[in-house]
Amino acid sequence: MFDGYDSCSEDTSSSSSSDESEEEVAPLPSSLPIIKNNGQVYTYPDGKSGMATCEMCGMVGVRDAFYSKTKRFCSVSCSRSYSSNSKKASILARLQGKPPTKKAKVLQKQPLVAKLAAYAQYQATLQNQAKTKAAVPVEGFSWGNYINSNSFTAAPVTCFKHAPMGTCWGDISEGVRVEVPNTDCSLPTKVFWIAGIVKLAGYNALLRYEGFENDSSLDFWCNICGSDIHPVGWCATSGKPLVPPRTIQHKYTNWKAFLVKRLTGAKTLPPDFSQKVSESMQYPFKASMRVEVVDKTHLCRTRVAVVESVIGGRLRLVYEESEDKTDDFWCHMYSPLIHHIGWSRSIGHRFKRSDITKKQDGHFDAPPHLFMKVKEVDAAGEWFKEGMKLEAIDPLNLSAICVATIRKVLADGYLMIGIDGSEAADGSDWFCYHATSPSIFPVGFCEINMIELTPPRGYAKLPFKWFDYLRETDSIAAPVKLFNKEVPNHGFHVGMKLEAVDLMEPRLVCVATVTRIIHRLLRIHFDGWEDEYDQWVDCESPDLYPVGWCQLTGYQLQPPAPQSSRDSQSSSSKQKKKAKSQQYKGHKKMTSLQLKEELLDGEEYSYLQGASDQESNGSASYYIKQEP
Repeated sequence: MFDGYDSCSEDTSSSSSSDESEEEVAPLPSSLPIIKNNGQVYTYPDGKSGMATCEMCGMVGVRDAFYSKTKRFCSVSCSRSYSSNSKKASILARLQGKPPTKKAKVLQKQPLVAKLAAYAQYQATLQNQAKTKAAVPVEGFSWGNYINSNSFTAAPVTCFKHAPMGTCWGDISEGVRVEVPNTDCSLPTKVFWIAGIVKLAGYNALLRYEGFENDSSLDFWCNICGSDIHPVGWCATSGKPLVPPRTIQHKYTNWKAFLVKRLTGAKTLPPDFSQKVSESMQYPFKASMRVEVVDKTHLCRTRVAVVESVIGGRLRLVYEESEDKTDDFWCHMYSPLIHHIGWSRSIGHRFKRSDITKKQDGHFDAPPHLFMKVKEVDAAGEWFKEGMKLEAIDPLNLSAICVATIRKVLADGYLMIGIDGSEAADGSDWFCYHATSPSIFPVGFCEINMIELTPPRGYAKLPFKWFDYLRETDSIAAPVKLFNKEVPNHGFHVGMKLEAVDLMEPRLVCVATVTRIIHRLLRIHFDGWEDEYDQWVDCESPDLYPVGWCQLTGYQLQPPAPQSSRDSQSSSSKQKKKAKSQQYKGHKKMTSLQLKEELLDGEEYSYLQGASDQESNGSASYYIKQEP
């Protein structure tokens, strides 16, 4: 506690019950540490002014917080157990992670103090590393205000396995306690206080200082992965003062007793939380690595590009022939659009040879193991064939699912696909999808799930019917069983907020909302923009991020467009975007969907209604084949 606060001093009346303190400590079932009331959370290495060492357990802490007038023990438990060598051995064995035995001996205190000093040094190192990841605020936009004023809900971090902490977020939820800077204080030095999570929105947490009860006047938002957020006990191990906010300083005369009562049994962050954050933000791709990436001017081919920078796992790639380094392309390191050098030749994909005959100094090929692996497929039996029809997300207009055709079958399960009615004569707008891609669907998928299917440009026989179209074009539908129907338990729900890449301008990460969910397919709406700019994205897309990702990684977030800006820029910006993306719209479907049975490729299928917009998870039963 800060020395200037007498109210933080300890006396015998504020000590916890010895009966509780002397119970054996059982293994903790939760993934988050439980705060204990024996004073051990407030420990740090010796050698600092105002410190004391417990003569029973060897713990070192704030002298004023120790028990008794002589300040010899950290708690009533240690004071009463001092005369028992067996009890001393039992406690010290637990501190070392060993079960107490009859043969246990009283351990020397010096090694324990050394371990605590090493731990404090380790925590300081992590703190210094965290300082390099300074938050980047977005001028004029605050996720906290945006969520509070509209009562929005954000997608949880666990929905984004590719994002930092996505696989090790654990049980962080409302009620978890942390130590944070105390901004309601006039002291010249930086001091801290304990706060509880009131609401979570992605990485961002709405915090309330302990002692404010139902008073939300000083609630504040912060990024839970930020460098100033620590588990309870960090101040003790780091020698930082805990000082109650000035607004409530008068409420209690004995703050330690208050904290012991409030924190006993509560959850806090794991002690290695900051280490996990740091480790999850280490990315294997480095500047100057060479990769093969889709040619943004000719989707049918790839080109060599060089990693220019890496931000939060997103790569800025500069095409190798770009002399001024302005011809670039942004994508995530797990994007299906990038591959190792030699990938195109290995599967038979078109590739633009570089005019640069040899690698530039310092450039080197990215190792193949860094790239996202696709599922192995068995193409030996029934497989996709050229000319088969299907439905696919148009990469030039991601708001549309279109009638499409397999134009070429490549090796390793890759397919070249063209959008019917809009293909270039030379096939330069064909695009490559893997057979397991969640962006291709069997014939009838849109109708079953009440999604507007974009018919071929210029097709006059409307409303579009697959049965008629297959007969007119003398084509067959790709067999349903060849498509990926796996639906993970992704956790998304309609209305959830997130940060999403505008894949038509992939350098931009924008404030977005999930507006529809069809099995594993998400409809992403960019807040402040018209629905025509919505994009269909897979639930496991590496281009979706939790709220607060941009702040955490230092990437620039694009806030929602204000109404006035949209009105003034609508004619120019939209025309520019439409020209770039070559957008086109099909005729609207009839509102009443008539389910039917039709012959597709000589086999009879019955349609099942797909997942509703409110359904976030579950298996994907696109079709069920009727057995004869």
